[in-house]
Amino acid sequence: MTNHTNNAVEPIEKQLWKAADKLRKNIDAAEYKHVVLGLIFLRYISEAFESLYARLKTGSGEYEGADPEDRDEYRAENVFFVPPTARWSYLQARARQSEIGKDIDDAMDAIEAENSSLKGVLPKVYAQGNLDPTNLGSLIDLMSNIALGEAQQRSADLLGHVFEYFLGEFALQEGKKGGQFYTPRPVVRLLVEMLEPFEGRVFDPCCGSGGMFVQSEAFVLSHQGRLNQISIYGQESNLTTWRLAKMNLAIRGIDSSQILWNNEGSFLNDAHKDLKADYVMANPPFNDSDWSGDLLRKDGRWQYGTPPEGNANFAWIQHFVYHLSPRGQAGFVLAKGALTSQTSGEGEIRRALIEARLVDCIVNLPAKLFLNTQIPASLWFLSRDKANGRYRNRRDEILFIDARELGYMLNRRTRSFSEDDIQKIASTYHNWRNMDGAYADVPGFCKSATLAEVQEKGYVLTPGRYVGLPEEEDDFDFEERFTALKAEWEAQLEEESRLNALIVENLSRIISDD
Repeated sequence: MTNHTNNAVEPIEKQLWKAADKLRKNIDAAEYKHVVLGLIFLRYISEAFESLYARLKTGSGEYEGADPEDRDEYRAENVFFVPPTARWSYLQARARQSEIGKDIDDAMDAIEAENSSLKGVLPKVYAQGNLDPTNLGSLIDLMSNIALGEAQQRSADLLGHVFEYFLGEFALQEGKKGGQFYTPRPVVRLLVEMLEPFEGRVFDPCCGSGGMFVQSEAFVLSHQGRLNQISIYGQESNLTTWRLAKMNLAIRGIDSSQILWNNEGSFLNDAHKDLKADYVMANPPFNDSDWSGDLLRKDGRWQYGTPPEGNANFAWIQHFVYHLSPRGQAGFVLAKGALTSQTSGEGEIRRALIEARLVDCIVNLPAKLFLNTQIPASLWFLSRDKANGRYRNRRDEILFIDARELGYMLNRRTRSFSEDDIQKIASTYHNWRNMDGAYADVPGFCKSATLAEVQEKGYVLTPGRYVGLPEEEDDFDFEERFTALKAEWEAQLEEESRLNALIVENLSRIISDD
């Protein structure tokens, strides 16, 4: 993604972000993200449309006799139809006009009118008084540069990459509020790398801006899989976030028809009641006390115990299990407290999940990975059938991984995982799970515990209780180290003695001179 001149320069997404952020002036990040992300999306659909328009206009080969203004031609190619006054070339030519904000709002309306799947999705915020038309014109010029560069970069992939990068940067700027729509990319990458969703139905019942789906599709592509072998299902209760998800997926060419919104949420209004998914991936709100648990005391999803009204953690777990197919797998983020909690029946629910042989792996995460909370978090991996033949039989085992020492600091507030960190954790799980895996316990990092060991520890699932402490280096020589420390200490005493003598000597000379 990096352009090269004589000197290495920043990737285009970073250059664009810095320029766009300068134009923000005094607009709040939560509001400004819709301005910028909406323009990136508009740039994408215009590029896709104008590329097909040019091919239709030539009328050669398979496009012989085609009408470039025929909507059906675009539907056949899964390309959004963009009316003339909504096309990027038209808006770019008007970028310096005082009415450009209204022009863009009208363009968004026109696009929604032509494409039913985008109805109610696109932002119409460009004519608002706090957005200076001159700055907006500069933003349009900036977004026009996205398509510059090598031919293969002039694609939805580059625009999608820029969109995702901007989502992350806006989430960082918004802090706690931003974390509600965005799960850090390395966490999503880790979930996807561990679950390996090659084919089947992928479900996220609290899908935010759609990162789980984007990474699932990226995983399939990177492993030479076929995208038509996976289908995605999602639900989101925040309308603004749902809109971001729809745009994020559309810019990747991912079918988002089953990404549904209602303001009641997954517990009160399960939008996919009959879905049995092959993979569930999610980052639900941590320790959510406002989940309407009092209205759902006798719900059919609580097969392993009724979750407490004041905390939705075990309601989410059972919601995920309810939606798993007979051989389905789940990977999700949860507050670390759920690994040990005994209050309000949570310990009994955890025990029932363990005894049902559903828990496959627990990963303890380092602090400061998440933007919206300082609550310690963990990853849970569940499997409906741990002896189904696809992997080795692990029915009476659980893998514990303590990853608290991994990662690096992006800044003083935020930690991230490197690619090596992600591969270390994922390969440990795969080596343990796969029939031909070369797994071995590593003190301080990973431990394959038997069900009996978990029972002995009272069904507590904290990895630190199982993995123990790291082993010291084999070549550690206590006597040699003691001798070295003693020598250092004696040398330090000698230096202090010399300095004291020098001070006394100088004081004596001063007194004598007086």
